[in-house]
Amino acid sequence: MSQFVFENDLQSVLKLDMPITNAPMPRWQRKASSSSGSGSTSANTSSLTPVKAGNKSLSTSKTPGKTPGKNTKVQNTPSKAGGDRYIPSRNKQQLEVASFLLSKENEPCNTTPTEKDHRKAWSMNLNGYDIDEAKILHLGGKPMNAPEGYQNNLKVLYSQKTTPVSTKKTTRYMSSVPDKILDAPEIRNDFYLNLIDWSSQNHVAVALHNNVYLWNAATGDIVLLMQVESEEHISSVSWIKEGNFLAVGVSDAKVQLWDVESQKRLRNMASHTSRVASLSWNNHVLSSGARSGHIHHHDVRVAEHHIATLSGHSQEVCGLKWSPDGKYLASGANDNLVYVWPNVQESRDSTPVHCFTQHQGAVKALAWCPWQTNILASGGGTSDRHIRIWNVSSGSCLSSLDTESQVCSLVFAPNYKELVSGHGYAQNQLVLWKYPSMVKVAELRGHQGRVLNLALSPDGSTIVSAAADETLRFWKCCALDPAKKEKTATKSTSIIHQGIR
Repeated sequence: MSQFVFENDLQSVLKLDMPITNAPMPRWQRKASSSSGSGSTSANTSSLTPVKAGNKSLSTSKTPGKTPGKNTKVQNTPSKAGGDRYIPSRNKQQLEVASFLLSKENEPCNTTPTEKDHRKAWSMNLNGYDIDEAKILHLGGKPMNAPEGYQNNLKVLYSQKTTPVSTKKTTRYMSSVPDKILDAPEIRNDFYLNLIDWSSQNHVAVALHNNVYLWNAATGDIVLLMQVESEEHISSVSWIKEGNFLAVGVSDAKVQLWDVESQKRLRNMASHTSRVASLSWNNHVLSSGARSGHIHHHDVRVAEHHIATLSGHSQEVCGLKWSPDGKYLASGANDNLVYVWPNVQESRDSTPVHCFTQHQGAVKALAWCPWQTNILASGGGTSDRHIRIWNVSSGSCLSSLDTESQVCSLVFAPNYKELVSGHGYAQNQLVLWKYPSMVKVAELRGHQGRVLNLALSPDGSTIVSAAADETLRFWKCCALDPAKKEKTATKSTSIIHQGIR
């Protein structure tokens, strides 16, 4: 009998649906009693949930209304804009539309174009948008504006204002067509000749077969300066730095010196044995390169003009350039060599400073950097096609670029610190390279024959190209922006540059 009583007690304890007589008051009862007061505790409790008989005796026990250690302040969601939380409005999310779009994906689309138009019209009238193009969860309504005087703590990291770097212009306008085109009939299609030059007084000298013409870039006037016998031809022209004298190399191995203002020949200097294909000035010293491979220095002030001879090349000297500071003379020839010679006035030694042998073709294109006087650029012919940048101080090659085309001429454009190259087969184009990265800036096309020579205007804004298609094309590709030009003009009118009266 005692064992039966024990089993009944054990089953009663293990049953979960039996009331627990000695358990503490549930939390919902404690909250109800604390909010309603001691007098109405039992009434409110009975109105919310029926109280079992076993718990009626404990309903009147007094329990603390608040959890010990908890703060009495209730933290609510920030109501003003700019808080740390954002809870979207459910009624603006168009949940019905989202449900419809999800269910529509599984339905076959057998509607005709007319039905689509009707449905679109209904959707626009009812919803204000096309239901076929609606997003599944589209948040309607406009975002709330921040209250007046609100300061965002992340405005330094996230700002809608453009930075000074983004507002700065990184590109410039460059026309792809020439600014002017002039006819150049009977210009010789000879890679080794140097037939145009632009003076500091804004005159362009052009050699057309056996004639030399002067074109005034300011007025457009054309003057015939000189003419040689018909069996001879002009092989090179070069302006003195001041722009009032022009040196002319002729195929009869002579060099003529002309005064362009009076249009008179001043000198006829004979020292070479073959045609003079290249000329370059260094103050009063005129250097000339001939087909024999020799370079002669002429002092045009004295009667005995031939003062020095440089012997290094074995074939025709087709490229000759003095450095801007007058310290070095660069020469290129058909023997694929580039020589750098010292100033004849500083050293009587005819030994070259450097001899660069990396080119695999004739080197006619030579150009000195005007803002880095120790930098020389050279370009090779059809079998080489490379532009190489040299540091003549160290004798090292700074960069080498394969242009995939014959390099006929080079000129530095100081306005944007670029190198301009003129090319032959197969594109016959001009290319602007950013120096010193040698990144291609632009290509200028239009010539129907290879570009023979390039020349830069005195202000550095325009490049003239003479080509085998018997045209001269003027490319205004290096013009300064008006704002930058005005800033440069303001600097040049400072008190340092003003003369003393």
